[in-house]
Amino acid sequence: MRGSSSFRRFISDRSGNFTIMGAGLMTLVIGCTALGVDVGSIFADKRKAQSAADLAAIVAASNLTNAYNAASATVVKNNYPADSLVGVDIGTYTPDSATAPQARFVTPAAGPANAARVTLKTQTPLYFARYITGSSRFTINTQATASSTAFASFAIGSRLVSLNGGLLNAILGGMLGTNISPSAMDYQSLINARIDAFDFLSALATRVNLTGVTYSDLLTGNARLPDVVAAALAAQQATNGPSSATTTLSMISQAVASLSTRISLGSVIDLGPYNGMITGQKPKVGVSVSVFSLLSAVAEVANGTHQITAPVNFGLPGIVAASLVVTVGERPVGSSWVAVGTQGASVHTAQTRILLTVQIGGSGIVPAIALPLYVEIAQGTATLNAISCNHANIANSTVTLGVTPGLVDAWIGNVSLADMANFTTKPNPPAAVLVNVGGFNVAGRAHAAIGNTSPTSVDFTYVDIQSQLAKTVSTRNFTSSLTSSLLGDLSLSISGVGVPIPGLTSAVGGVLSGSTGSIDQLVASTLSTLGVGVGQADVWVSGVRCDGAVLVN
Repeated sequence: MRGSSSFRRFISDRSGNFTIMGAGLMTLVIGCTALGVDVGSIFADKRKAQSAADLAAIVAASNLTNAYNAASATVVKNNYPADSLVGVDIGTYTPDSATAPQARFVTPAAGPANAARVTLKTQTPLYFARYITGSSRFTINTQATASSTAFASFAIGSRLVSLNGGLLNAILGGMLGTNISPSAMDYQSLINARIDAFDFLSALATRVNLTGVTYSDLLTGNARLPDVVAAALAAQQATNGPSSATTTLSMISQAVASLSTRISLGSVIDLGPYNGMITGQKPKVGVSVSVFSLLSAVAEVANGTHQITAPVNFGLPGIVAASLVVTVGERPVGSSWVAVGTQGASVHTAQTRILLTVQIGGSGIVPAIALPLYVEIAQGTATLNAISCNHANIANSTVTLGVTPGLVDAWIGNVSLADMANFTTKPNPPAAVLVNVGGFNVAGRAHAAIGNTSPTSVDFTYVDIQSQLAKTVSTRNFTSSLTSSLLGDLSLSISGVGVPIPGLTSAVGGVLSGSTGSIDQLVASTLSTLGVGVGQADVWVSGVRCDGAVLVN
């Protein structure tokens, strides 16, 4: 009984409760404080690791060709072991507000890579929490994504060898679907005049009453040809004011005003990272284009694959007359003539076919020769290989393009108009009758192929870019003229009844050899009017932007 009474007194005795509770609470406070030290250490180290990951991602995105090594060096400089870098992913970042943030970076790259994602795995020591977790270290995983902002605007085409107003009118007018009559001097003014592609597209958006749309919306839509030419005129007037170029473009705009042709400008201009900008906005570096080049590219798209016929008269020695048939194929899907982009972006010329029927004046036993000359130029390509940015001094920055001129396939033979329009196969024509004299036909057939499949590297300094300098790249396995190459393969045959004419085939060969220079000039001038060249491609860089890489997550 005494024991149970003592127990009851102990239970009912309230003295010393605060001491007991204080002792228990102090234990809890000390435990929480100890855990707080570890938690604070973890958060501090996580911020430090995130900063290292951010820096590594920025450096990797600034050097996409050597991203892993660049990121690894940055991690080591921030006092982390190299094996802390567990991943560097190269991909494409699209700043589209309509896309969820986590879905804007895609790897592998969907097209040209422009971003890098870095993953770090580091550890921080545990001081008190080890007694709870059983581990002496806590693993921290951090990730950062950065996108490159090194962009260049560049284009591909061919310079006009000579200006022939009649041929330009026939070809451009045929592509546009109307009759135009500018002179050679008028065309020269269009070549010299330059406008900004953003000004042109903004003028188009205003003309068709589209507000608040992106450049991408405008480029992927189908715009009326009259609106496109009128927008180019508006940009020309705003940029250069009253001038011969403005007058000439106004005349062309009036000529196409009644047409209903629609085109997609995405086949002409690719604004790359600026596609998502709202029309009317302009980046720091614009895209300068020649008014004539823009008009020519628009005409190609408007024409589709229709055939154009035109007489050709350059007044060349030995050539009595010439007639031309032209077909222009479509550029590869998603490609354009001028583009803004990062490393890997590319531009293309259009596949072009011409059939020149040349009447060559003869002599002696060869009164004249009718030479059917077929030339096909495949798509030429220029790819943005590198942008070397000097952030301390932009004037020391350079741009490198990899350029491959279009492969050339040429024939002397009987190429039909159906062959000209069929872009799925290459012609393999039979011999064509070149001369008919004294009841005898002299037929001829020849083939020449020119081109190389490996690109040539072309560097542009900042001075080149500022001056819009065009550089020509020629195929490395083409050292003679196209006509000489064809004549070297020419096989002649005679058919007919009666007494053979001695030396007829050699006389035909002699007349053709004497006209080599004129035929070459005729072909070159005709093709350059169409924006392509024999075994050559002209490229130029119109702008470069070197803001460095930025974090995008």
